[in-house]
Amino acid sequence: MEDWRRILADSIVKPKDLAERFGMDEQEIEAIVGPYPMRITPTVLGTIKEKGDPIWKQVMPDPAELTDIDAEDDPLEEDLMSPVPHLVHRYPDRVLLMVTNQCPIYCRFCTRKRLVGKPGFLKKGELDQAIAYLQAHTEVRDVILSGGDPLLLPDHLLERILKALRTIAHLEVIRLGSRVPGTLPERITPKLCSIVKKYHPVYMNLHFNHPDELTPAVKEACGMLADAGVPLGAQTVLLKGVNDDPETMKRLVHQLLLARVKPYYLYQADLTKGTNHFRTTIESGLNIIKALQGHTSGMAVPHFVIDAPGGGGKIPLLPDDYIVHMDEDGAILKNYENKTFHYPQPKAGNGRELPMVGARTSYDDSSCADSYPERDGYSSWGNSCGGEIDDL
Repeated sequence: MEDWRRILADSIVKPKDLAERFGMDEQEIEAIVGPYPMRITPTVLGTIKEKGDPIWKQVMPDPAELTDIDAEDDPLEEDLMSPVPHLVHRYPDRVLLMVTNQCPIYCRFCTRKRLVGKPGFLKKGELDQAIAYLQAHTEVRDVILSGGDPLLLPDHLLERILKALRTIAHLEVIRLGSRVPGTLPERITPKLCSIVKKYHPVYMNLHFNHPDELTPAVKEACGMLADAGVPLGAQTVLLKGVNDDPETMKRLVHQLLLARVKPYYLYQADLTKGTNHFRTTIESGLNIIKALQGHTSGMAVPHFVIDAPGGGGKIPLLPDDYIVHMDEDGAILKNYENKTFHYPQPKAGNGRELPMVGARTSYDDSSCADSYPERDGYSSWGNSCGGEIDDL
């Protein structure tokens, strides 16, 4: 047995073991993990500092999961957008292929709580159906392998899927969504990296929610994938009591960049049954983005999105005070320091109209009352409000 399999086998999956280790109520745990399975790897156990800390909250069964019964099992309507088993076709040029229901850990906030934990991998006949669908749909250029976690597949099964996908001429990009590097870093082996490398371009979006998850072993695993030519992005879920404050999120994105992982998405938590106790306000996410934008590298700022209920797809959100006003003449913009700037719209014809001194404002704003342009120009030279000299 490979090392990573032995380590995975040492995970906590039984209520009795969890109760004995942490002094919890075994029967209470049994009631929760009946509908919603549990698995906590040794890596994750090792990062828990105390009961109730951010890592604990992500993986420990909570009675609140059973009190949230009003939401949908499948709020994103993935099942309704599945033309063949295990394949979801929501967007025009890309599809999601769920290759397993198994995960290294079972996140208590998972959007697929209805599916994860069931045994088995994608069967050959099901893979054949998916490949036939993709061959027939030439508009698809991008396939995302998900589940469950595709990196829990044995090497030979993962390669079988990658090889089959690469028989499709119009398929350009393969992506894998995985939490394995952060929870079972021993799975990232030289053999796995060599397999993935054969089927480039292959991208991976890795799931991280808290800076404590970025241990030295985890960073080493991410480095192996990066050295194999795999561009790495991070997907993060905004979770109450885990990462819903700007300072924690800033530490997370900085640690991700050190691990050679680009922060990609920050998700507002989905409306999945059994997860309501994790949800934050939308304003919490917007405030985090505002606290990051301009205060750290743009590389560290993820897209904040809501995956719209009812299958609407990902909708990006930004704080609404970046654009103060916009019309056919130009835009008034505020930066991260709350300073106001003008950006002119292009004018008809080939020439560029320069700002004109003395033009009266056509936008009444006390912060910039004498500097917004009329049609004939601007009140001051430069971009900054009131004609102040731009900082260099």
